[in-house]
Amino acid sequence: MSSTETTTITENKATSDEAGGSTFSLSLNGSPGQPTPEERGQGPFKSYPYTELLPKVYPKPNEIGEPLKDFVHVDPGMRALSHTDPRSFLKNATKIENFCPTIGTEVEGVNLVKLTPDERDELALEVARRRVMVFRGQHDFFEAGGEFWKEFGSHFGRLHVHPTGGHPEGLPEIHMIYRDENTVYYDTENITRGMWHTDMSHERQPPGLTAFFLFAHPESGGDTFFTSGVEALKRLSPGFVEYLKTLRQIQSAVDPIQVTRNGTRTRNIRRPCVTTIHPLVRRHPVTGEESLFLNPEATKVIVGYKKQESDLILNFLYDHIAGGLEGQMRVKWAPKTVVLWDNRVTMHSALFDFAGSPERRHGARITPQAERPIPALEGLQLD
Repeated sequence: MSSTETTTITENKATSDEAGGSTFSLSLNGSPGQPTPEERGQGPFKSYPYTELLPKVYPKPNEIGEPLKDFVHVDPGMRALSHTDPRSFLKNATKIENFCPTIGTEVEGVNLVKLTPDERDELALEVARRRVMVFRGQHDFFEAGGEFWKEFGSHFGRLHVHPTGGHPEGLPEIHMIYRDENTVYYDTENITRGMWHTDMSHERQPPGLTAFFLFAHPESGGDTFFTSGVEALKRLSPGFVEYLKTLRQIQSAVDPIQVTRNGTRTRNIRRPCVTTIHPLVRRHPVTGEESLFLNPEATKVIVGYKKQESDLILNFLYDHIAGGLEGQMRVKWAPKTVVLWDNRVTMHSALFDFAGSPERRHGARITPQAERPIPALEGLQLD
């Protein structure tokens, strides 16, 4: 679900990703305007019902768009605070079960497609409070298709378009991932491909409530882990937390775009590289909770610190997050499951333990942007 998990299916040869591992890709692009063998029902995608939702590149040579412009975000969860019962959207649920006290709730019997605008507001508030919500049995959601997915996501914020990733034709706002036995990253330089991160955090206004769902997944493996940045912060000493609130970080998407430009991955570059200053600890605009907010994929350095000093602090926090079992949960994927989480107060990591399996892992992410991160320390300057 991150920039490194994104696959645009391109050339039929071995290449290297930015982490140094080898990746093998199937050709799906073909000549412009011409159907590929797979689109004609041949090859490894014969009888696959979601061929039209594979992530492809629609190149526009020498056409780089403008950087994203700032916008005013009003979180829908704020409206739900004034509702008589902010959890009334769960009234017909047949199952509501928390994964653990600090993060995650699994729900059955609630149809996301049929939620009213007020109930969507309540959903946003509940996701903010529980960090992650897993909705099972969402047949209508899967059948509704791209235009509904865009409309649903737009309720929670301006839809983000990935700066480089592939997408289905006509749906740039729906970010697709794809993995199979030929495209799982075989990373030879690291012990694990797992990496805690938060999506597109380098943007000036990173995502808030985010939806992800899989059209195909391995019978075993390919789970997604989530961890609470709120809980991680609470576990630290009060004095250390106050110190962390004074720190700012530089986040950047330069590296993935440079990799693309160098030809390692043939993907469309839609807009210029972005480098942003964010607080290391942010405050949620609705719940008021404070959370660690950093990203090994995008955080480059702590502002004002030398690299070794910055690395010492950041690596401690990364290890703390990875080892904080009290704030972690694991989603095992099942058919017609939709997972919603708040990117502002969580991190996640996909598990690529199905490498070598012939099974696919193919899914879609709807990524509404939220406000610019609010520093936990009042008056902390970001610009």
